[in-house]
Amino acid sequence: MISKYFNPYTDFGFKKLFGEEGSKDLLIDFLNQLLPVHHQIAKLSFKNPENLSTTLEERKAIFDIYCESASGERFIVEMQKAKMRFFKDRSLFYSTFPIREQGQKGVWDFRLLPVYFIAILDFIYDEKEDERKFRRDVSLKDQDGDIFYDKLHFKFLQMPLFNKTESELETHFDKWVYFLKHLEDMDHIPAILNEPVFQKGFDIAEVSHLSTEQYDDYLKSVLSYNEAKAVTDTAFADGKIEGKIEGKIEGKIEGKIEGEKAKALDVARTMLAKGFDVDTIAEISKLSAEEIKLLSLQAR
Repeated sequence: MISKYFNPYTDFGFKKLFGEEGSKDLLIDFLNQLLPVHHQIAKLSFKNPENLSTTLEERKAIFDIYCESASGERFIVEMQKAKMRFFKDRSLFYSTFPIREQGQKGVWDFRLLPVYFIAILDFIYDEKEDERKFRRDVSLKDQDGDIFYDKLHFKFLQMPLFNKTESELETHFDKWVYFLKHLEDMDHIPAILNEPVFQKGFDIAEVSHLSTEQYDDYLKSVLSYNEAKAVTDTAFADGKIEGKIEGKIEGKIEGKIEGEKAKALDVARTMLAKGFDVDTIAEISKLSAEEIKLLSLQAR
């Protein structure tokens, strides 16, 4: 059953809510809760979300929202939908694009405009439970904790770690996080969110307001989101797949399948049905090529 409001963690939902001209005021309001006073946004323009590398050999980076304020600050706003390896490395790599594009030909003094990388994460990347933080603001500091460079900032929101209830919301920022985290589960506008900016957000997110074409695109986006979650939650669960297969594999997979190995098999079956090759499935699911081939035979 489709909820009254769409899932903002999907590509469609996030870009509909924050990435269109008509909803630009929502993005500005949200970003200003994260940015310092001296970098508050009055207006912004969207830039091409595809940053192509200078050579074919270099990697292509695609951002959910890539924009700059009227005064020139660059901002990357990304919704990361599923857990992945080397997330911090990836974040740093993405942040280099708005830095490099500021380079000028000829005589140039290397002066750069500020860059912010803001990630709303639908997963927890902190491995040690006692070191986990819902919000982490990162900048370049020296050995004494003093700011060394004030033009590159990372802001990470680990959404699963935000546990405030409706009655515990204190700030406008709290309300935004609560809105994003619980939007899909709501069936009405809570009194505490009954403000113009959130009223507009609920109106945009109401599934019944989508056109037929938009609704189809949203369903495809939901499917992609669910598939990505299923694959990566299995493949990257703390860097390993737990559980084991008991019994022998003789013409078919027999015996008792426990824990995460069962999920790995489900992922493999789904990928087989979608036409992925054995090597790719083996890399993602961590199953052996023999197990995958036997699954393929069973499906026939």
